[in-house]
Amino acid sequence: MLDAPATDGKTPRSGTRILRVLVADDDPASRRFLADGLRSLGADPHACADGAAALAHARSDVFDLLLLDCRMPGGGARQILEALRSDPTAASSDSVAVATSAEVGPGDRQQLLAAGFGEVLQKPCDLRSLQRVLALVQAGGCEAPLLDDDAALVSTGDARTMHALRGLLREELASLCGELDRLGADPGGFAERLHRLRSSCGFCGAAALSAQVIALQQRLAQGQPVAPLPVQRFREALLATLDALEPSD
Repeated sequence: MLDAPATDGKTPRSGTRILRVLVADDDPASRRFLADGLRSLGADPHACADGAAALAHARSDVFDLLLLDCRMPGGGARQILEALRSDPTAASSDSVAVATSAEVGPGDRQQLLAAGFGEVLQKPCDLRSLQRVLALVQAGGCEAPLLDDDAALVSTGDARTMHALRGLLREELASLCGELDRLGADPGGFAERLHRLRSSCGFCGAAALSAQVIALQQRLAQGQPVAPLPVQRFREALLATLDALEPSD
């Protein structure tokens, strides 16, 4: 059973999508702090107290972020994530996952990252750590910048060429915005468009969007359906990159 969310948290800015977060932790104090902290940052947390409940809710509901304690009755973070990633029918099979633990020993962090977690959060934590985790979700599970000038200059050779190519990318993204719904129903056409876009992103240093392109390409290559959550992450990275590419006055 999910803890009932409180309603006295801060409201996010107008036009900002509210991130849904599943908080799974068997410690009541940790669960309360994480939920209240996320709510104060404008997220919509839903809390549960064991691994079985977390897995059930993640299978039936779409969450942008899974905040999973490493040790819980009914299964810890790694067991839950493994079950979700191997079940393409699970509603949150592609959600960004962050492992939480009161004890993170030598090598634990790398093992958890290798298991598919986007970050490892050591408890007790503070609101800045939660803010960083939410930023990770908004970047689609990676900490890549929207525009990496250094990478673009290495690819293009000089600033003039970089800016010219970024102008072409801006036109491409503006066109693609109106085609996403159609492409979502055409896996072959979507894969072809992503192939071209990946090259453009590489030349222009559009790192965050490139990460989302690669994630969708991998999904399509494995024959998996174009699920709403990965497409939503791609759309958000596309719009953020398009905004970053707008010429300054």
